[in-house]
Amino acid sequence: MAIFHLSVKAISRSSGRSATAAAAYRAATRVEDERTGLVHDYSRKLGVLHREIVAPEDAPAWAHDRSQLWNAAELAETRKNSTVAREIEVALPSEISPQQQRDLACTLAHEIAARHRCAVDIAIHAPARRGDERNHHAHLLMTTRRLEAQGFTEKTRELDDLKSGEVTRWRERWASLVNERLEEHGVDARIDHRSLEAQGEVREPTYHKGPAVTAIERRGEQARVSERIHEDIGERLKIAAELGRLERESNELARSIVDTTTELKAAIATRDAEHAPTRVEPAHPTKRSMDDIRRDAQTQWLALIAEQGRAERQAQLRDAVPALDRTGNLAAATASRTTTAETTTREHARAGGLIHHEQHSPSRDDDRDATTPEKGRMATTHPDDDLAQ
Repeated sequence: MAIFHLSVKAISRSSGRSATAAAAYRAATRVEDERTGLVHDYSRKLGVLHREIVAPEDAPAWAHDRSQLWNAAELAETRKNSTVAREIEVALPSEISPQQQRDLACTLAHEIAARHRCAVDIAIHAPARRGDERNHHAHLLMTTRRLEAQGFTEKTRELDDLKSGEVTRWRERWASLVNERLEEHGVDARIDHRSLEAQGEVREPTYHKGPAVTAIERRGEQARVSERIHEDIGERLKIAAELGRLERESNELARSIVDTTTELKAAIATRDAEHAPTRVEPAHPTKRSMDDIRRDAQTQWLALIAEQGRAERQAQLRDAVPALDRTGNLAAATASRTTTAETTTREHARAGGLIHHEQHSPSRDDDRDATTPEKGRMATTHPDDDLAQ
């Protein structure tokens, strides 16, 4: 079945590699490195089904010559650790014909050259003779600088950092191109650029053995690396099984804790309800009218005024000291004190609205006669006259 594979690799001088050697090996041709004088000859290499160079429309003519292109790419870099080339390797679906595979790889190369304005050297490789016969793949060797009419210019920095999203974009684009071709030719298989976790697949991912391990196994020998891979897979499966068991136990424990907490809360609520005092709440509280509220307020206000009057009278009675007149007229002094008390009581009663009608009201002359000691006679109209006599 069709599988997804797209990897991006950098070819740098810091790792002892060169763009001329990489181009010669992938295209199975001979390229002489003008900078170092080395000759890279892989013309006897087999298995290269197609080789082609794709460049921007306004690129110079020498850009389509493999030796001139990659020597110019090497000369454009001056640092000893410069990245001189970048490679995109893709797996071609075995369900379509070789010509259709070629068209698919060239379509991707043209889109890369147009978007990043760089040269792309295409090399399509056939499966190895003793390898997997479905392993059709293509190498797209890209220049790290933009190619204009005057030659190489600035670096294509957007492909250096994963944060730019360009690599992810090309992975998604390659999956779309492959699926479109498969659908056009009536193939039901599809590929997906996302991870197994993102796809919802619960299985162990495959491992890339590499050319060295593959060559050892082709000779019928057992590679230690392959053994370690199988051991690692078995260990990962054991760890995954243990983690699954622990997660199930944790979920069961969490559910039991929740059930116990719920039962405890219900028991506490039942206990509190049994010991709580019974309170009878009125079913329909009586609504008071505004007249009742005003009447209660007036009553409270009058009671307050009356209380203040009583307090003032008690204070006056405590402060007043009965004294005889120098003439010995005790009745006049008593009448004066009584008249003062009655006057105070009447004033408070009028203020509270409690006195509506007076039963007895002495005349001004009687009051004057009762409170005037210099006339030398008693007030005959005062109610305390008998007591004074």
